[in-house]
Amino acid sequence: MECSEPGRDCPLCPRLVAYRHEQRALHADWFNAPVPSFGQDDAELLIVGLAPGVQGANRTGRPFTGDFAGGLLYATLNEFGFAEGSYRADPHDGLTLRRTMISNAVRCVPPQNKPTPAEIRTCNAFLRVRIDALPRLRAIVALGRIAHDGILTALEQRKAAFPFGHGAAHELPGLRLFDSYHCSRYNTNTGVLTPQMFRNVFSSVRDFLSG
Repeated sequence: MECSEPGRDCPLCPRLVAYRHEQRALHADWFNAPVPSFGQDDAELLIVGLAPGVQGANRTGRPFTGDFAGGLLYATLNEFGFAEGSYRADPHDGLTLRRTMISNAVRCVPPQNKPTPAEIRTCNAFLRVRIDALPRLRAIVALGRIAHDGILTALEQRKAAFPFGHGAAHELPGLRLFDSYHCSRYNTNTGVLTPQMFRNVFSSVRDFLSG
């Protein structure tokens, strides 16, 4: 597997394939396929989330588009110069990324938003190739522990050497890994992640890339 983006009918995870077919039957006008990465091929920054949401990216076909998490993420990217244009929860809204790409540790929507360890491992090969295909990459933001661990696996780094922690920054070969709690509605509603905490992460990323 030497492709950074799985095909529309990727067969590798039987449970996710079955769920995809269920969603296609229920919502024929939705995207309902592995969601491709979004952004620039010469990106210096890669943002990695967990997986598409069933009514978010699985519906629209663009990462973090159509659900609460996307509103916070794209507003923050706009604020710090990593995106431009207006986010309207629509992949045709004209919003573009600057020096940035967004992807997910798991490309297909999982039931209950919970991929299994086996599904995470299987999809990691796509993340590895996605990282390798970005020649100017200098920074990665992991949105949550699963994304953090997936990045380390893709880069063949020991997880114990780089523990996840919101606001943490880890020096890896050739790049810096920044950690953030996931910008999900649950995390923001419970106060686990505030908008200011999220902005602080991207302020650090901007400072690093400007240095």
